[in-house]
Amino acid sequence: MNWDRVEGNWKQVKGKAREQWGKLTDSDWDQIAGKKDQLVGRIQERYGISKDEAQKQADEWARAQSEEPAREPHEPSVRR
Repeated sequence: MNWDRVEGNWKQVKGKAREQWGKLTDSDWDQIAGKKDQLVGRIQERYGISKDEAQKQADEWARAQSEEPAREPHEPSVRR
């Protein structure tokens, strides 16, 4: 998923981002609001990593969002 789509769908993807970066606070998430530069800065700050590493993590996370099959929120996951 590209960052324009992440930002546009922030309310839907924010929960998955919270799972990925649990050290970020509610205030951090409010400030991020789907903006990549804000997310990278908060990851860098909270996890004490380089900007390049934070950028890499954010890009990999966004890419992974594209790989998950899209389904309606009310549609259960069923394995057969």
